[in-house]
Amino acid sequence: MYRFIISLIVLFVFGNGFAQETEVQKKKIEQDSIIYKTAYGLRLGIDISKPIKVAFEDSYNSGLEIVADYRISKRFFIATEVGFEEQTSNEYYNNSSSKGNYIRLGFNYNAYENWLDMNNEIFVGYRYGFSRFEQSLNNFTPNISNTYFPANTTSPNTTANLNAHWSELMVGLKVETLKNIFVGFSVSYKVLMSAKEPDNFKTLFSPGFNRIFESRTGFGFNYTISYTIPFAKK
Repeated sequence: MYRFIISLIVLFVFGNGFAQETEVQKKKIEQDSIIYKTAYGLRLGIDISKPIKVAFEDSYNSGLEIVADYRISKRFFIATEVGFEEQTSNEYYNNSSSKGNYIRLGFNYNAYENWLDMNNEIFVGYRYGFSRFEQSLNNFTPNISNTYFPANTTSPNTTANLNAHWSELMVGLKVETLKNIFVGFSVSYKVLMSAKEPDNFKTLFSPGFNRIFESRTGFGFNYTISYTIPFAKK
């Protein structure tokens, strides 16, 4: 009889311990299998480097850039920037100004592997850029005066309906500082594909592309603050 009772007690203890261990393993599996969903939606923001340039660069007259992207998968985003710029170019023998609108359209690929519910980005991207603008030759003083360019030309000569096309590669990062609020920074390498020139003068600056050099290449950067309007979580 005693042997039977002892056997029941031993069976109960081992059975209860096995049940508790199984429950712990089950909870651990459930915790490990939790899926953290990420917000999908439209992210809108502004490039705050443009107002800073206006404040500290005399040649940069005005600028505004709106940035936006839309997440289409875990790592890919459709992205665009739309803006306006006005810049004055001072050369050795001339002074000119350009102003107009631009748009850049392309995509970003997020190469950063987030932990748990983090939503940060280290991305590479591509943009096609297009601008439409006007350029004014404010004054011109040639080395040698001639019939077309007499010395000390001071009457502004404005050419409208100019345009430029370019491609650019970019790298950057975006960090979620508060829920759905991001601070970002990016740099880009630009290659000019074409630019319409004024008669008897060169296009020196294109909004969205920046200064146009003989190499037809250039660099750009932006510093953005943006907010995601979440439509869904996946």
